[in-house]
Amino acid sequence: MVLRSVLGSVLVANRGEIACRVFRTCRELGIAAVAVFSDADEGALHVREADTAVRLPGAAPSETYLRGDLIVKAALAAGADAVHPGYGFLSENADFARAVEDAGLVWIGPPPAAIEAMASKTRAKELMGFAPLDPASLTEGDLPVLVKAAAGGGGRGMRIVRELPLLERELAAARAEAESAFGDGEVFVEPYVERGRHVEVQIAADAFGTVWALGTRDCSLQRRHQKVIEECPAPGLPDGVFGEVRGSAARVARTVGYRGVGTVEFLVSPEGRAHFLEMNTRLQVEHPVTEAVYGIDLVALQLRLAEGAALPDAPPAPHGHAVEARLYAEDPGRGWTPTSGALHALSFPTRPPSSVGGSAPDTPGGSAAWPGPAAARGAGGAPAADGGVAGLSAGSASRAPGAAVSAGGGFGTPGGPAGPENAAVGGDDASAAVDAHAPAGRPAAPAARVPVAAGVVGGEGPAALPWVRVDAGYAAGDAVGVHYDAMVAKVIAWGATREEAVRRLADALRRGRVHGPVTNREMLVRSLEHPEFREGRMDTGFYERHLAELTAPAGGERHAAVAAALADAARRGGTGPGAWRNLPSQPQTKTYGEHTVRYRRTRDGGYALVDEPGVRVAGVTPRTVWLEIDGVVRRHDVSVYGAAPERVYVDSVGTGSHSLLVRPRFPDPQDRTEPGSLLAPMPGTVVRVGEGLMAGARVRAGQPLVWLEAMKMEHRVDAPASGTLTALHAVPGRQVEVGELLAVVDEARDDAGTGAEGGAEAGVKAEAKADVKADIQDDIQDDIQEDEPS
Repeated sequence: MVLRSVLGSVLVANRGEIACRVFRTCRELGIAAVAVFSDADEGALHVREADTAVRLPGAAPSETYLRGDLIVKAALAAGADAVHPGYGFLSENADFARAVEDAGLVWIGPPPAAIEAMASKTRAKELMGFAPLDPASLTEGDLPVLVKAAAGGGGRGMRIVRELPLLERELAAARAEAESAFGDGEVFVEPYVERGRHVEVQIAADAFGTVWALGTRDCSLQRRHQKVIEECPAPGLPDGVFGEVRGSAARVARTVGYRGVGTVEFLVSPEGRAHFLEMNTRLQVEHPVTEAVYGIDLVALQLRLAEGAALPDAPPAPHGHAVEARLYAEDPGRGWTPTSGALHALSFPTRPPSSVGGSAPDTPGGSAAWPGPAAARGAGGAPAADGGVAGLSAGSASRAPGAAVSAGGGFGTPGGPAGPENAAVGGDDASAAVDAHAPAGRPAAPAARVPVAAGVVGGEGPAALPWVRVDAGYAAGDAVGVHYDAMVAKVIAWGATREEAVRRLADALRRGRVHGPVTNREMLVRSLEHPEFREGRMDTGFYERHLAELTAPAGGERHAAVAAALADAARRGGTGPGAWRNLPSQPQTKTYGEHTVRYRRTRDGGYALVDEPGVRVAGVTPRTVWLEIDGVVRRHDVSVYGAAPERVYVDSVGTGSHSLLVRPRFPDPQDRTEPGSLLAPMPGTVVRVGEGLMAGARVRAGQPLVWLEAMKMEHRVDAPASGTLTALHAVPGRQVEVGELLAVVDEARDDAGTGAEGGAEAGVKAEAKADVKADIQDDIQDDIQEDEPS
C-alpha cells in the first residue's frame, strides 16, 4: 500500500523539551529533524539535537517563535516536508496551519477548521452550549470568577477574582499576559469552581472516522493555573463521570471533524458534575503518562496520521498507572518566582524492572562505599563515582546501561493486570462504542489507508525498559534563561499500581542531582508524599491550602553545611605530620548561608566537630561525607563547580538536597543594601510601573509598584512599607538582572524630606566596616591556626 505522504524531514516550530521529544521519535522513524531557534536559544539542547537548525533573529517570542511567516520560510529553506507545532506558541493557530499547507508543506496537526472551532475557548464554549459571563454585569453573587485567555494555554492570561473591585485590574493583567505569550489579547470570564478536579481525556482521530479516547488524566495539582503533577488514569472517578467525560470527548472530536491527537479538558465539581473547559488541539505536556499506560508513542501516531494512515478500530488496552512531575526553575516559597542561571548538573537514577529484587539501588554515587572510621582521613579517598545515574545529554529518556528505550521515550507496554479503565476500552458498554469504534456506515478504506503500527510501542518487552523516564529541554552545562517557559524537565514513573508509580517518582526525584538555579524539586517530593495526594483526594486548590507546609525550610540544612565544610577541608588538604604538639589545634571556621561550622583536625588526620552535639564524623572524602547523627550514619554527597564557587550543593537521601551560599571570608562593606530597597526578584523585563509613580510620591505598604515579565508570565513587585518613594529606577522596556535595584521606599521621610537618610546611610557603612574589621581579624587568626601542625 502507498501512503498519501511519506515524511522525510520535519521542522518543529517550537523549542526546548517538546522539540527534543519530537526529534527523538523522528530519529526512531528515520525522519530528519529541523529546529528553529532564537538568538537566546543559540546552542540550546534542541538545536544541538537537530540535524538542521534555522535562526530566527531576536529573542522575544513575538519576534521569533510566534512569527509564523519566518517559520514557514525556515521550513522551505531547510527542505522540510512537514511542520510539527509542538505545544504552545503557534500550535493552536489556524492561520499558521493554513500558511503551512499553502506553502505545500504537511501540517502535523488537526485541520485548520477544527483548530479554529476549538482554539478560541470562547468559541469552543459557545459550540458546546456554554456562554461566557459578561464582565460588565457581574455582581458579588457571581464571585469567584476566572479570567481566562481565549487563546493558548499553560495558565498564561488566567486570574481568579474574588473581589469585584479587582476585576478591571485582573482583566488588564490577563490581556497583557495573553498578548505577550500568544499574540492574542482576547480574554473572557467564567465561573470558578472551588475545589474542583481537573480531568482530561486524550483523544486520537484519523481521517476515516475512527476516534480513540485513551482513558483519563488527572491534572489537579496546579500553580498559577499551570499543571505541576499529572497522572493516568484519573484516580477515583465515579463510573458515571468516567463514561461521561470519555463520551463527551469523542463527540467533541467528531463535531469538529478532528484529525490527529488532542485533549478535551473538564472540571469535575465535588458533587461529581463534569464541566467542559476546552479542547486543546495539540499534543499536551503531560502526554507521557498516557504513553506509559497505553504503550503508545503519541508523536509517532501524529506523524503516521499526518501521512494519511488509519487507526485500528480499537486502541490497545491500558496497563498500570503513571505519574509525571514537572521540574520548574522557580522558587515556590517566594511566590513561584522564576529563577535562571547555569545548570551544573541534571540527572536522575533509573530503576529498570530487572534490578528489582537483586541488584543494588542505583543511587547517584552508589559505587562509593562508606569507608568506615579508618578512612576518615581528610585528603585521602577517591571522588565518589556517579554510578547508575542517567545524565541528560540528549533530552532522551533515562536508562540503565544496555536498557532499551522505546520511541515514546522509555516505556514499553508493561505487563500485569489491566487497570480499572480496561473494562471501558473495547467493551460492550455505550461509552466504549462511542469512544473506541468507528461510526456505523464507515466507508471502505482507500488504498492509502494502512494501520498505524509504528505508533504502538512494543517488541523488547517490559523487562528491558526502565521504570523512570525523563524528558528534558536542558542538559548539564546549559544556562536556564529568562525569555521562555521555566520548565527544565519532566520526570515520569510507571507502576503496576498507583501506589508503586507515586513511590517510584518520589524516589527518583529525591535521588536526582539538580544543581544550579533554584527549582521546585523538593516541593514535588513533598506533594507526592502528602496524604491528600496519596489518597487521591486532591483538587485544584491543593497548593493554595498546603503551599506553606510544602515549602517550609527542609530539615538537615545544618548537617549539610557541616558536610560541605568537611569536604572543603578534604579538598584543600592540610599540612602533613610535623612538629607534633600535645596541645590540640584551634577550631577552623567555615560559613555557609546562616550556618557557621567549627571543626578541628585530629591527630590521626581525621576531623572532630566543635559544638555539634549528637553528630560525629564517620568518614570524609573530597566529595562524600558520612555523619553519624544520633547514632545513625547518613551519607552526604558534596558538589562544587569552579575554583571559587558561590554555592555548594549537598545531596542526601536521608536529609534532603541543599544549595548553600558560600560566605566570603572578607565581605565588601559596599554590598550592604540600603533599607527600603526594592530589588528585582528575578531577571526579566519591566513591562510597566504604577500609574503616576515618580520620585517623591507617597506609597502604601503592599501597593503594586513595578511589573516584571519573566518566562512569559508577569510578576508584581509591591512596596515593602509605607513611606516616600525616593528613587524609581524601573523604566518600561528595561532589562533587569536578579538583585538589581528597582526603587527605594524611605519610611523615615515625610513629603518634605528630613535628610535623615544621610545619617542612616553613614551609620550602616560604619557598622559594615566594623564588621569587616572583626571578620578579617578572625580569619587571620584562623589562617595562623590552620598552618600550625596539631
